[in-house]
Amino acid sequence: MQEEIKDLNNKPLSIKQYLIVGSMLFALFFGAGNLIFPIHLGQLSGANWIPAALGFLISGVLLPLLSVLAISITRSKGVYDIAKPLGSGFAIVFLVLVHATLGPLFATPRTASVNFTVGIQSFIPQQYAQIGMFIFTAIFFITTFLLAYKTSSILDSLGKILNPLFLGLLFLSFLLAFIHPMGSASTQAVSASYQHASFFNGFLEGYNTMDALAGLAFGVAVVSAVNVLGKTNPKSNANATAKAGLISESLVGIIYIILIWIGATSLNLFKISNDNGGTTFNQFMSHYLGATGHALLATLMTLTCITTAVGLASAFAQDFHQHFSKLSYHQWLGLNCIVSFIIANAGLNLIITWSTPVLMFLYPFAITLILLSIFSPLFKRDKTVYMTTIIFTLIPAFFDMLVSLPPMISHLGFIQDLIKIEQHILPFANIKMDWVIPAIVGSIIGLIIYKFKNKH
Repeated sequence: MQEEIKDLNNKPLSIKQYLIVGSMLFALFFGAGNLIFPIHLGQLSGANWIPAALGFLISGVLLPLLSVLAISITRSKGVYDIAKPLGSGFAIVFLVLVHATLGPLFATPRTASVNFTVGIQSFIPQQYAQIGMFIFTAIFFITTFLLAYKTSSILDSLGKILNPLFLGLLFLSFLLAFIHPMGSASTQAVSASYQHASFFNGFLEGYNTMDALAGLAFGVAVVSAVNVLGKTNPKSNANATAKAGLISESLVGIIYIILIWIGATSLNLFKISNDNGGTTFNQFMSHYLGATGHALLATLMTLTCITTAVGLASAFAQDFHQHFSKLSYHQWLGLNCIVSFIIANAGLNLIITWSTPVLMFLYPFAITLILLSIFSPLFKRDKTVYMTTIIFTLIPAFFDMLVSLPPMISHLGFIQDLIKIEQHILPFANIKMDWVIPAIVGSIIGLIIYKFKNKH
């Protein structure tokens, strides 16, 4: 009650304060995948880039904003608290899976590998590429460790220094694309998978940004920053967080749309990149600025990737130290950076290949938990509602993971048999959205049980 009275006596946040928090959100969210995946989506969707962009905006912009709001509304301290209604065991498993994905297994090493592959490798002779990667990633993760060593410096270093410089470099590249476009996007061919399901493919492509998962990990830092500014009441904190989030995510959304458009127009000059959007982004910069474009790209990528790496590494270390306290924050931070360094040297394509099935499994759970958290005041975070929803989501999510495994595994006979069963039984399995209806059914059943229990 005292917190609420104190909060009511505080003045509304100033525009400057909203901009600082929004800038922090932007810097933490916008990283490696946020540059390469949208431009690759533009190439894949071609003439259908608009519906594909709409799907991408929902999973890549709206869901991350909702994940931060979920943290605020439930007054959670991170990933563990979001999943706590399902029991401490599930919460721990979910925390480990999310942070392993965002941390040393995929997202954090990807920040360095994208940076090197897209921005740095072109300056190095091919025969020295591997040693170049080794040296660059070593420097990258040493820098990440030093910047994340003192968590109190994250807001200043990310939001006030690196972020404006990154935006300036990005704006310059976009300006060139608008002044001298590579062609019209509306006349370009569309890849087979985007002929009839562009929206849903765009939605699934947004999984690769991992931002909905990152929102659960970063959300507590943003909510805490708003608390420090005086918004301690849950309702006012959520409102302030939403406004700051809108500033951040609106900017992210605009950048996404431009990148997708650039990818679609690039088909006039370049072939579709077979692996990821890094090649296309490199071609785009080289087309307009030549060697200078390469240098600009390297600088741009270093800025955006280092900011995200710092956020990911510090969030990982904070949460793991809280729940596995035998190691200190700095020890978990160092372990994360070492493992990320090792995996980064495996190469960008391998990281993306193995991250896709994991994301296809995790994202349905993350989405359902985010939505349940936002609407939780209606059913008081009742365990039954959570449990029935997650149980109904489990099997479809597992099948989606099987379908997305690398061909050497997904083409095995018994897995193909399981996939055929899924295709016949679950609606929307052909577009990998087969978890949606079961999740809705599970939540409805949970709500009915909740209402029945409270009548007696």
